[in-house]
Amino acid sequence: MKSRKPLLSTLIAGTLMFAGTLIAQDTSPPPPPQSTMPEAPPAPATAPMPPAATMPASAPTPPTPPDGQAAAYPSPKGDVVVQSSPAPAPTIGPAPTFEQLSGGSKSISPEQASAYPPLANDFINADRNRNGSISKSEYINWTKQL
Repeated sequence: MKSRKPLLSTLIAGTLMFAGTLIAQDTSPPPPPQSTMPEAPPAPATAPMPPAATMPASAPTPPTPPDGQAAAYPSPKGDVVVQSSPAPAPTIGPAPTFEQLSGGSKSISPEQASAYPPLANDFINADRNRNGSISKSEYINWTKQL
């Protein structure tokens, strides 16, 4: 007698696939709960507003920003031009001396490093021996990397 395992496996797989499609049927979401807040009174009727002034069709397109991109998207009132350019790089001043940051102590703590944001941002890298403070030699090595 031949084994019935392949037949049973196929039958079970088909049944599970059919059941999965039944479960995954799209159903409408439940209605939102009724609001307990009173509705706002309707706005008073006013005369229709005149149409807004639109840009003439011959208006020049602004130039593309340097190192940036521009894209135009059609809209009912004319093309909308979106211009993009990268933000300028932040400028940082020269690194203060070790004595200024440490306040006269032998090391710089994370709180003291916050006075110079680049050091505070790179504190873990500057603290080579991972003792939680930056020694003078560690600070000198870190400033050489700037």
